[in-house]
Amino acid sequence: MSGRLAAFTGSTPNIGTSLTAFGTAYRIAALTGRNVGFLCLNLKSAKTHLYLGVDKPDVTLDGVRPELRAGTLTGEKLKRYAFRTPKSGGLHVLFGNLSRDQAEYYEPNDMRQLLTASREAFDLTIADVSAYWDNAATICAMREADERFLVTTGSLSHFQEDIQRWAGQIGPQFGMSPEQFQLVLLRSNYRSTGGFGMKEIRKETGCAQFTELKLLESVHLQLDSGRLDEWLSSEEKHAAAFDAIAEPLLGRLNWSARMQKASSPWMRRLIMHRRRKS
Repeated sequence: MSGRLAAFTGSTPNIGTSLTAFGTAYRIAALTGRNVGFLCLNLKSAKTHLYLGVDKPDVTLDGVRPELRAGTLTGEKLKRYAFRTPKSGGLHVLFGNLSRDQAEYYEPNDMRQLLTASREAFDLTIADVSAYWDNAATICAMREADERFLVTTGSLSHFQEDIQRWAGQIGPQFGMSPEQFQLVLLRSNYRSTGGFGMKEIRKETGCAQFTELKLLESVHLQLDSGRLDEWLSSEEKHAAAFDAIAEPLLGRLNWSARMQKASSPWMRRLIMHRRRKS
């Protein structure tokens, strides 16, 4: 059975899209025990390896490019190539392209081959793609995704023009309308309140509402120190910050039955909390 694909893009670079995508992937893997794949598809700005403290990854996207070109990459091979740590549980990570001078040479067939192999290997694949729609990775991943997430903030400069220029104008050329993109609005607890809300952003962009995500200040410190996985696994509340995305996505995947078998006390509290909300 083919796995599902969720793709995350940002309205503009450097607003926290990669963190949002990775945190969601980690949380779902931790909650369900299933095999979740994370693909770093930022062809010119791959940084996932640095967030996890891996200076020189053994395998990266550019390392498997010859197999993509030859059409020989399988799900089993991809699972072997993926990076795992004891703290990551069922999360498998394919680090991104480090040969930035080769970024423009990735073809749509390369990306389709990768996404097909990932669907074979994992129950769920989360693809983190660039905010720019001028490359095969962003277009192919967003086009083939079962769930399309568009991450933005309440700053006008982060959503007004970029969403219209990229998702709004390029997306329809590949069969994707604005209402098919689900907005994730990032709000930082430590920043001053203000900016535009979900209602205003939806009206401006035409995208569908999904959720608001509040990130703790401490998470940003982990990116620079390369301890993101340690931070997520150190306290349950850290990973739970991504429940705003993980919980409704799990519902769409119909994986809630698997979650209810969990025996840990914090998991039982989470389940009871979800039932009360429903």
